[in-house]
Amino acid sequence: MRFWPYVITILLLVSGCGRKDPTSEQARLEKEFEQTLTGALLKGNFSAGEKISEDSYTILKVSRLAGETWLIHTRIQYGSRDVTVPVPVTVKWAGDTPVITLTDVGIPGLGTFTARVLIYRGQYAGTWANSKGAGGQMWGTVQRASSPQ
Repeated sequence: MRFWPYVITILLLVSGCGRKDPTSEQARLEKEFEQTLTGALLKGNFSAGEKISEDSYTILKVSRLAGETWLIHTRIQYGSRDVTVPVPVTVKWAGDTPVITLTDVGIPGLGTFTARVLIYRGQYAGTWANSKGAGGQMWGTVQRASSPQ
């Protein structure tokens, strides 16, 4: 009967070994998110009603401001528009997947937008809408930008 304290101690130690520290795991995910998007090119398509068009976003830099708020310095190209702006976003986490959210955010030269975009294993997908009632889906790949913009 004297061995029970040792067995219990060993079981407690072993059961804790497989657990990941949630704080360090979240820090790792956030660092990976920042590294994935900094210097990246999001190249793909967006829909607006029945029409599908190409678009691309060159992400120059991503940095966390505070809490869930991040700043994404991006070059946005679609149609005849080509602007470089810092865009404040909120990043929510669905497990290990970052979801970029913005709600009624004004982007100089483009208008006011709402979007939900997830980033996972080299791809992005999401929804978007503007203040004029247009909206749809967006999807594509996350690539390394060929050169700084």
